[in-house]
Amino acid sequence: MARRKLSTFERLQRGEKLNRRERKQIQRQLEKEDPGWEIVHKNVAGIDVGNESHFVSVDPKRGKPSVREFGAWTAALRETAQWLKSCGVQRVVMQSTGVYWIPLQDVLEREGLEVVLVNAHATKNLPGRKSDVQECQWIRKLDRYGLLRGCFQVPEKIRSVRTLWRLRERVVQEAGRAIQQMQKALITMNVQLANTISDISGKTGMAILRAIVEGERNPWTLAKLRDERIQASEEELAHSLEGNWREDVLFELQQVLKAYDFYQQQMAECDQQLEKYMKAQPARMVEEKVEAMAAPAQANGKLDRKKKRCKPPKNQPSFGLQEELTRVMGADLSVIDGIKLMTIQTIYSELGADLSAFPSEGHFTSWLMLAPRRDVSGGKVIRHHSLRGRNRVANALRMAAESLKDSDSYLGARYRSLRGRLGGLKAIKAMARYLACLVYRMLTKGQAWVDRGAAWYEERRRDRELVHLQKKAAALGWQLLPKQ
Repeated sequence: MARRKLSTFERLQRGEKLNRRERKQIQRQLEKEDPGWEIVHKNVAGIDVGNESHFVSVDPKRGKPSVREFGAWTAALRETAQWLKSCGVQRVVMQSTGVYWIPLQDVLEREGLEVVLVNAHATKNLPGRKSDVQECQWIRKLDRYGLLRGCFQVPEKIRSVRTLWRLRERVVQEAGRAIQQMQKALITMNVQLANTISDISGKTGMAILRAIVEGERNPWTLAKLRDERIQASEEELAHSLEGNWREDVLFELQQVLKAYDFYQQQMAECDQQLEKYMKAQPARMVEEKVEAMAAPAQANGKLDRKKKRCKPPKNQPSFGLQEELTRVMGADLSVIDGIKLMTIQTIYSELGADLSAFPSEGHFTSWLMLAPRRDVSGGKVIRHHSLRGRNRVANALRMAAESLKDSDSYLGARYRSLRGRLGGLKAIKAMARYLACLVYRMLTKGQAWVDRGAAWYEERRRDRELVHLQKKAAALGWQLLPKQ
């Protein structure tokens, strides 16, 4: 049966690219007052978000004037919501302009209006000029005929967790910068502390730094603060602490150490507030619909490898975050090798536990900008290129993928195979996409992940290579025989 040819409007809705003739045709139709298309959203309003004021457009049949300007203060936002409700508007569309749209969204949602946030690139990619009309009118007209797609927004109950986790991430980064500045000050005074201990922010390093700030200069006295777990001897530590003490650099070290202590205090306060918000989140149960995503490779009833126990990161929250995440997400994502506790918290704070907004794992990975983009012409792929973005979940999954380099697991073997065939950057992105697919399956389908081990993957890879060689030999008229 012949496939029906899609119309220009249907192709545009599906996101397919148009040629020059089709773009001119769609432009002429959009410039008309009535393009003759099917109306998808009737009671819709468009808002051009600004810093000092917002321009709001409704259907001319529902309000006169159809375009009004409202201030950005709270009373004006409430007035905007009341005017929209008096005009019979049910759906409000606006672009994500900075953070100016957030207070407006909060007020409109409290009044019971449906707020849809769209990406500014969506209006730029559509043909037609909007210089003859205001931005709000253009947005309303595009959404009226279903030409705009709303952005994914995390549920309101998760937004407080997201705010705290992003704040805590910034505090951790500032604390890391303070450690770098302290190390720079020590090197400036030729104090080679970083060459004898692995972490100057540990127990021994901080004890020595505080003693230096308090006025101690004797290297042997400072070396006595060494913890018994330090591999370097007391003599080696004392030789590394002989420096050229400069008053200006010592003052810098004192100020940076105070800043580091302040960041640690802020981090502890964020953990207290985060624990409060996490305990307020409802528990979630995921009904297991299908069997496990992998079968365990067993020997005598036991797994063929032991899971390596890693020391928890220093910047990990102090409360029982693992139990809270398992409760609110309905699944323990830490069973996936490479997915650590901080990665799971980033996923939950940015997306929540319900991923039903994404119809499939392909849509999910595309939203994360981890899926490759292909330019197709005449049914042939002419170019592959990746999209640049600042998605926090995608960055966390990339870091998780990179940590699989030396992992003795199925995922580690898969990543090393990808790295050998594709190279470093492409392998990290491909592995991050696979990890995203595993997370999606666990949170939506209730699938359980069981690691099959690196040996199982290598055996399957050898089998695939053997089949490929046999087919290639048969095509050349040869036959492969096992070595005697």
